[in-house]
Amino acid sequence: MEIIAKLRHLHITPRKARFVADLLKGLRVDEAEAQLMLSSRRPSAPILKLLQSAIANAKHNYQLDKEKLFVKSVNVDGGPMSKRWTPRARGSASQIQKKTSHITMILGMMEEVKKSKFNIKKKEKKPEKNKQKTVKNKDNKPQIGEEKLEKIGGKEQPKFFQKVFRRKSV
Repeated sequence: MEIIAKLRHLHITPRKARFVADLLKGLRVDEAEAQLMLSSRRPSAPILKLLQSAIANAKHNYQLDKEKLFVKSVNVDGGPMSKRWTPRARGSASQIQKKTSHITMILGMMEEVKKSKFNIKKKEKKPEKNKQKTVKNKDNKPQIGEEKLEKIGGKEQPKFFQKVFRRKSV
């Protein structure tokens, strides 16, 4: 059984997208997902989204388990090019080709389920608890935490500003 997902008209050149796609061939789905999450290359984000779409197709359409899936093949083909012009010397012009790519990902199903090497956890946003509160003194001057305020350049600022930023005129 094969699960197919397609991404068309991606505004990244096929050569750059192939470099990332070739890393995934033959990997289990969770390993491929971890590989794409750690990759700093630009095509890794859309290819990760395509992989997650293929996994969702397998779950919804065929009721398959994620642990049994692996990346069978990833094909990156060239899409349509937008042609633009840039001015050159002596009134001439040269062509700029803005290339696009079509990516087709095929997932296969394994016979045996192996234990996964990775445990992917998504980070949840935690509320900030340690916010600094401004406390007003008897003189109605704001004081940040327990730090003392210092007068720099005619303005009262926390003491740490003295080390970080200091004008030459002061």
